[in-house]
Amino acid sequence: MFYYCLFLKEFVKKTPPEKLLIGAHTSAQGGVHHALVEGQGIGATTIQFFTANQKTWHGKNISEKEVELWKKNVEVTGMQKMMSHDSYLINLGSPKKEGLHKSREAFKQEIERCHALELPFLNFHPGAALDSTVEQCLDTIVESLLLMESLVDKGPTRLLIESTAGQGSSVGHRFEHLGYLIEKLHRKIKIGICLDTCHLFAAGYDVSDRKGWDATLKEFDHHIGLKHLCALHVNDSMKPLGSRVDRHACLGEGHIGLKGFKVMMQHPALYELPKYLETPEGPEIWKKEIKLLREFAHEKN
Repeated sequence: MFYYCLFLKEFVKKTPPEKLLIGAHTSAQGGVHHALVEGQGIGATTIQFFTANQKTWHGKNISEKEVELWKKNVEVTGMQKMMSHDSYLINLGSPKKEGLHKSREAFKQEIERCHALELPFLNFHPGAALDSTVEQCLDTIVESLLLMESLVDKGPTRLLIESTAGQGSSVGHRFEHLGYLIEKLHRKIKIGICLDTCHLFAAGYDVSDRKGWDATLKEFDHHIGLKHLCALHVNDSMKPLGSRVDRHACLGEGHIGLKGFKVMMQHPALYELPKYLETPEGPEIWKKEIKLLREFAHEKN
């Protein structure tokens, strides 16, 4: 429980609020380098984006010209800890032979594109059991990711398992699921966790106030270990606590409420982590939400 004890100590701001890594999922339409430009326009210091069409199995390779433009824009914008989100079609825990094969091949391509861009993170949903058991699904995910071991070693990208809302047959909505995956994988590949605030809340973890965040992080530390928490998706929830329905809302317009996000921005276990908005409405709202989150970080807890 070492990490849990650490974040109970007095809160010390190590990084000035204006330098905290806060951004959103920006558009790469017209080339991945455009995602950086959109991020700069909304006041972001980090971004998440798709390296290819998220609704197709076979994404285009990243060309040398795109890599050159990307690196130039990284230097110009000063963005850090950029993160890719994998295709929505991928299910690394599928019990279906064809679907599993397609998922594994598509995920390899995701990793290759991330390496080409030298991205720190690739975020992915763990998978869905469909007609198999949760245990079988988790073991298939482990098997799928261990097949990527040599490929992951070839570049800088760390794979981040995203916590889910538990909708349908998806796994990863319980910390026990995520802990099982981390325990099986962290000694062999670069792996970590990205917590989504909407998904957490929908899965039954109350992050609407300090007491709820403390309890949630204590449980996370027990089952997984806070050292494995690498990033946050920042979204309010349209649906109530424990609904297991994944519906994002703009900050303060859902059941979590602004208080929960103020606590998040000031919590010593979360303060330095990169944070990525996936709220509805787009760039104009993100600009306001990024500004709001920085204001929360400035305030006394």
